[in-house]
Amino acid sequence: MTNPNQADLKRPIHSEDELARGVDKKAGKKTNNGKLKLYAKRFVRNKLAVVGLLIFVALIFFSLFGGMFTEWKFDDPDFLNLATKPDSEHLFGTTDAGHDLFAQTVHGLGRSLTIAVAVSLATSILSAIIGAGAALYGGPLEKIVLAVIHFLLAIPSFLLIALITSDSGGDWKVLILVLIGFGWMYPARVIWSLALSVRENDYVKAARYMGVSKPKTILRHIIPNIGSLLIIQFALGVVATVVSETALSFLGLGVKLPDVSLGTLLQNGAASLESSPWQFYYPAAVLTLLTVSMAFIADGLRDALDPNSNAGGRA
Repeated sequence: MTNPNQADLKRPIHSEDELARGVDKKAGKKTNNGKLKLYAKRFVRNKLAVVGLLIFVALIFFSLFGGMFTEWKFDDPDFLNLATKPDSEHLFGTTDAGHDLFAQTVHGLGRSLTIAVAVSLATSILSAIIGAGAALYGGPLEKIVLAVIHFLLAIPSFLLIALITSDSGGDWKVLILVLIGFGWMYPARVIWSLALSVRENDYVKAARYMGVSKPKTILRHIIPNIGSLLIIQFALGVVATVVSETALSFLGLGVKLPDVSLGTLLQNGAASLESSPWQFYYPAAVLTLLTVSMAFIADGLRDALDPNSNAGGRA
């Protein structure tokens, strides 16, 4: 027979602090779930944002699985069909070199999306760390960071990007690095201005008094409190990067053959606009859908996450 005292010893003993932490975790989960539901409700209320999200998801699936609907690779020429109109074999027609335009559009969309997402994600993270770090550390470091930002914003970055990428041989990985290097300054300046007010909050001051290191304070307190801005910045960054990549590739300074992006396809299609307009219109339509859908999504995210927006204050 079990001794009642032994049974009591086997039961887990919770201190008041442990119980409080358990309650705090449950309350935190409920609060987070409530916020997510509120954000989702605000986002769904923006019909254009929902349409944009559906279009963007469809474009992602098209870039991933569109190649299953054609037997041609994007770099395999069909010398028997040069600049032919769309038909059952070549759904979007062929280019002057005989490449299947459908396969090239699928590959070009995937390449443009890869560049846009990589650049936007990297610049969002980099600008958050630099902007929040400058605000929290202050002093000479803040002055140096702001001076560098203002200097880089003052120079014609597009011309420098064009000069650097012109010698890259069309390597899309080099293009990503260059766009990151010249794309973090403006968002970092915006994040710095917001972090100035966040650093004056009581929880940031309490962390400082408790001896929490500044890097931990940035990661745990400042960046999470400007997370909504970072999400919106990421969506807008995708649009801006797609436009920049397209412009550079259209000018022959970005992605180059045999690789293709939407900008490369537009460059090739523009040269044959009168004789075979489908070479231009199909990539242009995909590019338009991509940029418009991301603009709608960014607008919906702003309404959902920004309390100062028109819809941000309504549940």
